[in-house]
Amino acid sequence: MNPPAPLLDPELAAFLEGGVSINVGARDSHRIPTLARALGCRVSTDRTRVTVFLSRRQASPLLEAIADNGAVAIVFTEPHSHRAIQIKAADAREVPLDPGDAHRVEAYRQAFVTEVGRLGFPEPLIRALLAAPLEDLTAVAFTPDSAHLQTPGPQAGAPLAGAR
Repeated sequence: MNPPAPLLDPELAAFLEGGVSINVGARDSHRIPTLARALGCRVSTDRTRVTVFLSRRQASPLLEAIADNGAVAIVFTEPHSHRAIQIKAADAREVPLDPGDAHRVEAYRQAFVTEVGRLGFPEPLIRALLAAPLEDLTAVAFTPDSAHLQTPGPQAGAPLAGAR
């Protein structure tokens, strides 16, 4: 049996890895929600796995919820256009950083500074929002189960074309 086609096409993978706002949500065993801002994203070359980067200190409750049940919902939003994509997964887990991930986080910071700078937000504010020392970084990897358009409008909530 052939493995299923990747849920993410190349354009969507590039969007996820760009200067978008990334918020990761989970719930604990009592179904209490928790949320943390991610500090970048890496999509595997075959586009079947997604990894987001987090500050361990800032995302502690989120990481505990992920360790408990592996369920996540991640929203990627382009601030200037409000384009938003939500991805859900049931197999999320904390993983070690790969070589080069620290560089990815810094490239993401710069891309996000550029993106929200277009809207008038000052660079020092955005860098403070995304600050995390290298030794505090961690990664959460998952296999997308579903993807939905969340851009405000009549199509919000619609599954993406080709999404399972």
